[in-house]
Amino acid sequence: MEFKLNSGMVLSDFGKPYIVAELNTSHMGKIDTAKEMISTAKEAGCDCVKFQSWSAETLYSKSYYEQNPIAKRFFDKLSFSEEALMELVNYCKSIEIGFASTPYSRREVDFLVNKCEVPYIKIASMDLTNLPFLEYIAKSGTPMVLSTGMGEMDEIVKAVRTIHKAGNQNVCLLHCTSIYPPEISTIRLKNILGLRERFPDCAIGYSDHSIGIEIASAAVALGACMVEKHFTLDNSKIGIDNQMATEPREMAQLVRNCHNVQLALGSEDRIVFSAEIEQRHNMRRSIVATRDLFAGDSIKPEDLDVKRPGTGFSPEKMADLIGNTLLRDVGADTLITDADVEN
Repeated sequence: MEFKLNSGMVLSDFGKPYIVAELNTSHMGKIDTAKEMISTAKEAGCDCVKFQSWSAETLYSKSYYEQNPIAKRFFDKLSFSEEALMELVNYCKSIEIGFASTPYSRREVDFLVNKCEVPYIKIASMDLTNLPFLEYIAKSGTPMVLSTGMGEMDEIVKAVRTIHKAGNQNVCLLHCTSIYPPEISTIRLKNILGLRERFPDCAIGYSDHSIGIEIASAAVALGACMVEKHFTLDNSKIGIDNQMATEPREMAQLVRNCHNVQLALGSEDRIVFSAEIEQRHNMRRSIVATRDLFAGDSIKPEDLDVKRPGTGFSPEKMADLIGNTLLRDVGADTLITDADVEN
């Protein structure tokens, strides 16, 4: 299934994967750090960087902060204002990398769609059951990428049905395990196949919270059209999810691996390349005599064996040779040719 971005780029299952560097809060609320992360993600080969469009007010209720006053100061420090996000949008445009974000309120949706002109809206797993919010985003007409972490299948069905009913058919579902990081046994990549079968009208991608880069490549092998991976300049620093984020060198390797895996998949059509055909002469076997044979002998099964090179009779011709009369002598361990046999 295809998924079309507002930029005009079309993603498809088993197509070239669209690699998204999830910056989350690894920028620590510093715009210069965010810009450095953007440029480094670009250098690593990522197609897009993704932020989180939230404020302390759109994350938790007033009553929560009354009980947790430190939390509000913490979230205020890590969030970006609309002005700061616009500066980052423009920076992304200047170096030609996509800018996307996850909104946590309707105002943030409007800002991302109308002001930032994002290629798509990313919906966090926590909003999978927030059907009014999904309906609101869907009615904007913008492409929607929906993470499915923590979700039962019937919840995913309701979410997709809500989006489609609101008139938006341009949906990409991301298989996701909302554990940071997950145990390998909990990743369950075959869910990509299950989602594709259950939602044939949706493109399917993968949001990767694992440590390391091999799981992303495996997701691409299963046809993931989008891979989202947490990104940081330094994962030794303490921060929200920063310790499980991928550093630049490893991210560059992830991008290369994902692209190579997708390219290596090829098509289901069986093709024998010219270089392989040339190899037949060196690597295939031909029929040889097991002993000295003489002109006039009738060839018996025990007279024949097969060895390299593949320039003589193919082994599949062995039954045709048996019973034929030799026209001339053939030495032991020598290829039998057309000129050696009567027929």
